[in-house]
Amino acid sequence: MQPDDQTDVADVAICPNCSGLAEHEVLRRTPRGPGEDLLAKCMDCGVVHTIELRPTRGVEITATLSDGQLSTSDVIEADEDEVISVGDLFKHDEAHWEVTRIDGGASRPFDRLPAGEIRALWAVRKDKAVVRLTMTEGEDSVASSIECEPDRVFSCGKILEVDGRRWRIRALHTGRGRTLSGSRAASELRRMYLHPAEKRWN
Repeated sequence: MQPDDQTDVADVAICPNCSGLAEHEVLRRTPRGPGEDLLAKCMDCGVVHTIELRPTRGVEITATLSDGQLSTSDVIEADEDEVISVGDLFKHDEAHWEVTRIDGGASRPFDRLPAGEIRALWAVRKDKAVVRLTMTEGEDSVASSIECEPDRVFSCGKILEVDGRRWRIRALHTGRGRTLSGSRAASELRRMYLHPAEKRWN
C-alpha cells in the first residue's frame, strides 16, 4: 500500500465534475480484492473522488464464422465491457474476420453491444475473398470458385485461368446486379460468369 503522503499521476480517468476524461493525481491506493480503489484528484478542476479499478472479466461469445461457402461455429473471447459493433475487424485462428451481425437477448439484432450482452455473433473472413464462378460452355454450366486477395480487380472481357484452362470473364455480379462491362474488386463480387476464352459474343 502506498503511503498517504506519496503521490503519483494516474492515467486519464472520467471526472464526475468535468464529465469527461482528465488527468488525475493519485492521493491514496487501497487494495480491494483483485483490484484497488484510488483516491484521486482531478488535475483540471481539483475535485477529489474515488476511482474503482477492477480486473475485467472475460466472456466467451458463440460465433458463426463464414469462410467462403464454409461456415463453422466457434467461440471467441472478449472483455465483458468491450463494445463490439457490426463492421469491426478481429483476429481469430490466424485469420481476420469482419462482424456482420450481433444478436442480443431474444435473438434481436443490434448494431453494437457490450460483449457481455451478446448472445451470438456472425462474421466473414476478410483476409481473403472467395469468388464464386459459373463457367458456361454451350448448354453446360459448371459452378466453381477461386480464392484471392480482397482487392484483386477483375474486368469484363479479361482472360482468367481456372484449373489450367483459359476463360473469358463475360459478366460480373455484385450485390446490386450483373454488369457486362467495367471492373470490380473481389470483395464486391457475388459471382463471375465465364465463357471459354476462344468464344466471342456480340
